[in-house]
Amino acid sequence: MPLGLKVKVHSCFYKYRLKSFAVKDDIFCLFEGALDNLGSLKQQYRLPKSSNEVVLMIEAYKALRDRARYPPNHVVGHPEGNFAFIVFGKATSTLFVATRDEKAKVPLYCGITADGWVAFADDADLLKGACGKSLASFPQGSFFSTALGELRSYENPKNKITAIPAKEEEIWGAKFMVEGPAVFAVTK
Repeated sequence: MPLGLKVKVHSCFYKYRLKSFAVKDDIFCLFEGALDNLGSLKQQYRLPKSSNEVVLMIEAYKALRDRARYPPNHVVGHPEGNFAFIVFGKATSTLFVATRDEKAKVPLYCGITADGWVAFADDADLLKGACGKSLASFPQGSFFSTALGELRSYENPKNKITAIPAKEEEIWGAKFMVEGPAVFAVTK
């Protein structure tokens, strides 16, 4: 049975965002936002009606890890809504991070700390001091898995995501774009 914790967080930019945390079978998940199609996904994963988004993401991760029937972009491409989540599988030391937020209601930032750790937060100010110029907004519509070792797009999973260095005066270390004709024009 998973342990669950829900907290409403107030922000000056966003009304209320729901955060959920759960641990099940040594899989840890932090989920922020909401899924518009939670009911149909519960049926797909054969979950009880009482299951919430964070439990669903743990089950989706387990399906990806154990059965590998679907590539990761299919697992994270099916949920609809505005959300960000981080899943850590203790047994395999695997990290899986994804966002989908077309309305910019659920931010996720990442960066590399001075001692080489990857850090994530929903508040850029929390990471500024520790990550410096490596701080960046996690690209919307993308996912990262330590099993794959790189960022990928849900919609274009075969195309690489390129980091375009920011100008010196900007606080962000890079902006990310899915490779295609427009990106190659910028990087040449």
